[in-house]
Amino acid sequence: MIKYIAAIFLVLGPVAPVAANPDFDLGPPIGTQAPTIGTPQDETGKPRSLESLMGDKGLVLFFFRSAAWCPFCQAQLMDLNSGVADIEKRGYRLAGISYEPPPVDADFIAKRDIKYTLLSDPKSEVIDRYKLRDSQYPPGNRAYGVPRPIIFILDRKGVIKAKLYEDTFRKRPSVSLVIETLDKVSGAKR
Repeated sequence: MIKYIAAIFLVLGPVAPVAANPDFDLGPPIGTQAPTIGTPQDETGKPRSLESLMGDKGLVLFFFRSAAWCPFCQAQLMDLNSGVADIEKRGYRLAGISYEPPPVDADFIAKRDIKYTLLSDPKSEVIDRYKLRDSQYPPGNRAYGVPRPIIFILDRKGVIKAKLYEDTFRKRPSVSLVIETLDKVSGAKR
């Protein structure tokens, strides 16, 4: 069963969350300003800010564990890649963040023809700002510092409009759910 929260904001204000799971909330709340990401390096080594990543309407920002060793992340990265054109058509861009260095991200992008930005957070500083660090991994473990996977939909001002996540890192929200949520957040009828 999918565990996600997606709020729809209309002219009158926030509407009740869609399929909310009050027993399992992850990351900053919907309706709040997304924490800064600073200027982490993208896969080319270029520093990037939230502003530089935004589309006309906002950003689909997701956190993932590893493009190098996590098969669930690899599947998610490829699934999201299949919807880049639809996401961009709606005025959003897509970017992912993990704890891996830029060359690891660049290698995955080249091998899989990924069409969106991957950001490097090797000290898990952004991951910690979003309160997403998976605490089950101790220092010294190769997964130490990985985030719990989640997808945030941010408006142009960086306000969290929706978030999508599952109850385990082994499952991920589909790109079709991301697109459906973008349509709900923006009130589009497609």
